[in-house]
Amino acid sequence: MKKLFISALIGLAALSSTACKHPGKEAEIVTEAAPENRDEISKDVFTDSYGEKIEVTINHTKGTATIHLEGKTYDLKKSDALPEYTASNEEYQYSNIKGNITLLKKNVDMVLFHAKREKNGSGSAKMASY
Repeated sequence: MKKLFISALIGLAALSSTACKHPGKEAEIVTEAAPENRDEISKDVFTDSYGEKIEVTINHTKGTATIHLEGKTYDLKKSDALPEYTASNEEYQYSNIKGNITLLKKNVDMVLFHAKREKNGSGSAKMASY
């Protein structure tokens, strides 16, 4: 009888350990929305006198410039010491000074691209008011 009682207690303990488990709440999945890109970015495409185009993307917030020319990409960092907008890395320098857009290869003093920005009439002319 003692063996039957012990065996019943073990069976009851095993049964209660599995039977008392209630399915809890499913784990909540919390997804954070990706932060909005609040960087101030400007993109321009310039064409030189030969018809070659350069695409310039400037991230004013991070102080970087990405230049696309003839299938190549140049990642440059803003240079504060130089006038107007100038960005460079170890090998290349981009500048947009007074409407002259230039991409130079620094170590050989080679101009890879040069164009003069055309002045468009939108917003540049002042009108007299009466």
